[in-house]
Amino acid sequence: MGGPSAEHEVSLSTGRECAKALRVAGFEVVEVTLGRGDAAGASVAGMGDRGGAELARRLSEQRPDVVFNALHGRYGEDGCVQGLLEWFGLPYTHSGVLASALAMDKTRAKHAFREAGLPIVASVIADREDVRAGHVMPPPYVVKPNDEGSSVGVYIVHEGDPAPALSDAMPARVMVEAYAPGRELTTTVMGDRALAVTEIVTDGWYDYDAKYAEGGSRHVIPAAIPAEITAACLDYALRAHRALGCRGLSRTDFRWDESRGVDGLVLLETNTQPGMTPTSLAPEQAAHAGIAFPDLCRWMVEDALCRD
Repeated sequence: MGGPSAEHEVSLSTGRECAKALRVAGFEVVEVTLGRGDAAGASVAGMGDRGGAELARRLSEQRPDVVFNALHGRYGEDGCVQGLLEWFGLPYTHSGVLASALAMDKTRAKHAFREAGLPIVASVIADREDVRAGHVMPPPYVVKPNDEGSSVGVYIVHEGDPAPALSDAMPARVMVEAYAPGRELTTTVMGDRALAVTEIVTDGWYDYDAKYAEGGSRHVIPAAIPAEITAACLDYALRAHRALGCRGLSRTDFRWDESRGVDGLVLLETNTQPGMTPTSLAPEQAAHAGIAFPDLCRWMVEDALCRD
């Protein structure tokens, strides 16, 4: 847990919650914390400053039966740590190298979704300076990193707005995506089963604070939507999970413009390592399906152990 990505704190929260649940489920748990990049003491240095070597040493010493990967963002869910674990021959939770890398790269994930016949919105990859200088597509649109999660670094540009003043912290090349109006919906897939549809209600954009701050958003489960939209979300989420080659748990996010019926439902992205914090959506959907949090964590470990 932890790591050098922008989602370090969320990962720590996920890791702590999952460690507690796994102990309740009867497992012996050793917590390994990856630093931001300047870690000291018991923490393992961030992957960005060769922390991978230290992590490899720790894994070699511990030789765990299975690794519960509670990392989020770059290095932790983009295939990097997965590759290290494959090298060591250690079973691990969530998706493998290829699916993790594909899902983290939003553009390549969209290619996979398009090939699977799933509805997505138009987008382009553009230089940060070009986006600052003028509109690279007609507003409204969204600007975001191509390879981060948790709504990190998201700009919404409305009709009549000037070109966005992107932070220097944004990558040199960014994704510019047509804005999808409507209600925010999400579906968790657990193995070969889509669990439920949740509507996420916020006062504004479902940004980082809305996702993780106490009271930042309200989750309505099951979502109060027509049966055909529920069925479409469940179907699309399972197809997205399979299109990317995901394993274990994933969560797919949607926008639904109810004025257009099922044609107004679009797939935004799939998260191969959804958050497992007290305000996270995947554990809520599992609970709605009758699966307690320790049982969900136990299933994830057993699913990892049972793979070829």
